Amino acid sequence: MPTDTRGGSARQTMRSIAVDGQQLRVCVRPADGAAGGVPLLLVNGIGASLELLQPFVDKLSPSLEVIRFDVPGVGGSPPPALPYRFTGLCRLIAGLLTALDHGQADVLGISWGGGVAQHFAAFRGSRCRKLVLVSTATGALMVPARPAVLRHMVTPRRYLDEAYLSSVAPILYGGSARDDPDRVSALMHGQNRVGSPRGYLYQLAAGAGWTSLPFLPLIRQRTLILSGDDDPLIPLANARLMNALIPRSRLHVYHGGHLGLVTEAAELAPVVSRFLGEPQ
Repeated sequence: MPTDTRGGSARQTMRSIAVDGQQLRVCVRPADGAAGGVPLLLVNGIGASLELLQPFVDKLSPSLEVIRFDVPGVGGSPPPALPYRFTGLCRLIAGLLTALDHGQADVLGISWGGGVAQHFAAFRGSRCRKLVLVSTATGALMVPARPAVLRHMVTPRRYLDEAYLSSVAPILYGGSARDDPDRVSALMHGQNRVGSPRGYLYQLAAGAGWTSLPFLPLIRQRTLILSGDDDPLIPLANARLMNALIPRSRLHVYHGGHLGLVTEAAELAPVVSRFLGEPQ
């Protein structure tokens, strides 16, 4: 059954929707005023449930309808029977939009979800109006993080152990996590709903060997790329590369780290809202 929760001043509806036999936990914040606009669909990072982006959603323009969902195996979405690839996940996202009576959406992907968003824009182009890429890169072929950073991404331990996350947050996320790792840890543990280890493994497998480099020049949507100037996980050079290869893209560099969409939500949400409100 759908349930109503409160996020900022807008009512949000949480429910489970079956798409191609897969249950997806979905949260929809309706737009204030007249309905019928293009919604914003958010695709979260690896291991993160839809709750983690609540601070960002609260700061977005109330005129935007916002759709969030838990990837299979994460948060409140049960894991699928078998591993999946980005192609299969993009098919689920298209089915979710259809189930919600939307032919099109603006799509924002952060980190791992940014890879999904790139794939969706390229191969489900008619369903994606505008594209927002946050703290993300081109997959297997990218400017990598240092091995000392990447080794903390192999397991979901940071989502399970708050003290551990506090100790590694400066190394992993940079930005404000360097000065106040306990705040970042509290944000992630207070908002995030941990999924199964199998779901995390499936997310890792979904993007293994994937790269967007060959098809970035084919992305025709107007694209906003957001990147922090202190992101240990996704160095800024990756955003500059995507900006060079996506024809209708612009780059916005903010002062902060990998989790800027959450920790600097008051700064970045208006940037996204203005971009989405611009005429095509």
